[in-house]
Amino acid sequence: MATFSSHEFYARINKTLAGAGALITDPARRVLLVKPNYRDHWLWPGGHVDEDETPDQACAREITEELGLFLPVGRLLGVHWVPPFGDRPIPLIHFLFDCGTLPDGTGIVLQEEELDAHGFFDLREATRLMPAYLVRRLHAALDARDDGTTFYLTGGSPAMAR
Repeated sequence: MATFSSHEFYARINKTLAGAGALITDPARRVLLVKPNYRDHWLWPGGHVDEDETPDQACAREITEELGLFLPVGRLLGVHWVPPFGDRPIPLIHFLFDCGTLPDGTGIVLQEEELDAHGFFDLREATRLMPAYLVRRLHAALDARDDGTTFYLTGGSPAMAR
């Protein structure tokens, strides 16, 4: 029977990306979305979890980097496991946190190196701006926020979204 060192073992097993996002709304319950310059759709603020941080720390860092805001990261709304698709050859586990409601007039300083625009959108508008698998996650997040529950989704490439 072959034996492997820890290094060899971990080099052979599957890899998974971790991402973290922030559900932020305004007093009218419109969702804050950003338009990355490297994607053709809108999504909520967030990004990949770095090696030395937890998902909630990544969420806080991304809010500061992308929006110029220092917001408390609230409770975990849910987790979405997304299989490989497109240019991403490995699965993604996405953690979505409730980061509250911004008062009207809150100043946002957009990270122009990565983002082209931001805005608050009602659910119907957001649905038109996001791919189906992200719309599914958005609905689950808003329900979890309202109900005090936590969601768990699997799947999610545009072809798999229901």
